[in-house]
Amino acid sequence: MERLWSPWRHAYVTRDAEPADCVFCLAAGLPDAQSLVVHTGRTCFVILNLYPYNGGHLMVVPTRHVATLTGLRDDELVEVARLTRIAEMALDETYHPQGMNVGLNLGRPAGAGVVDHVHVHLVPRWNGDTNFMPVVGNVRVLPEDLHTTAARLRPVFARLTAPASGEMNS
Repeated sequence: MERLWSPWRHAYVTRDAEPADCVFCLAAGLPDAQSLVVHTGRTCFVILNLYPYNGGHLMVVPTRHVATLTGLRDDELVEVARLTRIAEMALDETYHPQGMNVGLNLGRPAGAGVVDHVHVHLVPRWNGDTNFMPVVGNVRVLPEDLHTTAARLRPVFARLTAPASGEMNS
């Protein structure tokens, strides 16, 4: 029998159910070398999921700690939508997925892993990307290290969010 080692999963399966501090608020303040943030906007940021469903799994997160879409200010809501669109473009350009899941999970019954800080998931998908590993082995196979993924996506976000000459970036 062959073994597929995924030591990163140990931290996930042995973590406390509810972290003492918000993981998104903590992540926003990490130094670049440790951070999985690939883009920081005015009111929101884009971060790789530490426990991704697929390679390139991104999340768009408001910087302000807020639990629901209804709690967002208009400028935050607009930037969430804008960065979700840009994240889709960045993933398309970098990974060429054949499809994408985009969505929110509001509340524990809806599947939210972080209940009190709203965020939008973008999960790139490919034909045949589902296999027996998650069901039989309780493990996901990811072909790329998260920091490599971040390094690939950061310059794409920088280019996609740069203001055009003579134009203000919103």
